[in-house]
Amino acid sequence: MPTRLSSPDSRPTLTLHFEQREISARQGDSVASALLAAGIKRFRTTPVSATPRGPYCMMGVCFDCLLVVDGVPNQQGCQVQVRDGMRIERQLGAAEITP
Repeated sequence: MPTRLSSPDSRPTLTLHFEQREISARQGDSVASALLAAGIKRFRTTPVSATPRGPYCMMGVCFDCLLVVDGVPNQQGCQVQVRDGMRIERQLGAAEITP
């Protein structure tokens, strides 16, 4: 399980809201790395079988880290930097896409 390094970190601490839980993150973290450091491994479920998925590549290729960020679905958690007060939810199945 990924954890934070124990070395001193002078970056400001931010607070994220993941479903019903507050998560601490550091400025400059990706959403995926902040959630993983908090022990959250399941980010989404697949549309067909509802199989849980979590980050795999951490570089924007696999799309297994899709989340709903501030009400916007299909956000790649590994590509989105944290912002104080963000609201993050698991993406369950396929997200509706409106033109």
